[in-house]
Amino acid sequence: MHHSTDLNKVCVAVLTLSDTRNKEEDKSGQYIQATLSTQHIVSSYQLIPDDADQLTSVLNEWSVNPNIHAIICNGGTGMSKRDITYATISALIEKEMFGFGEAFRHKSFQAVGARGMLSNAIAGVYKDTAIFALPGSVNAVTLALDELIMPILPHFVGELHK
Repeated sequence: MHHSTDLNKVCVAVLTLSDTRNKEEDKSGQYIQATLSTQHIVSSYQLIPDDADQLTSVLNEWSVNPNIHAIICNGGTGMSKRDITYATISALIEKEMFGFGEAFRHKSFQAVGARGMLSNAIAGVYKDTAIFALPGSVNAVTLALDELIMPILPHFVGELHK
């Protein structure tokens, strides 16, 4: 159902965190951009290493950019020592969308079993900007975009700007 405050076209920035991939190998980032481009505007894309300071810097820059309504990060949400995305973003988020992480882990559990619990996917609001953090696998990104983000994105961003 469309609400009067929903945005028809959301300007989204895509950020991949990886110590091992480059832009040509970033299949998840490419999928996010291609999927968003069917209905929205991809206004920026970067690939950075798993580094909390760099992640914070990019989020601070993008969250005050009037041409960016939402940020979708992928990579670094797992349990390894180098996975810093969840800890960094959860410390910045001003209001968390708890249902996103819960729904993502539930759907992941249905798809891959107990391994789905290892994801620390998160979504919320930072400086009036919608932010999502997803695992880096293409399967996880596909699930999150197709089933969770695309259906809610225009309404979520519209709520932030009413």
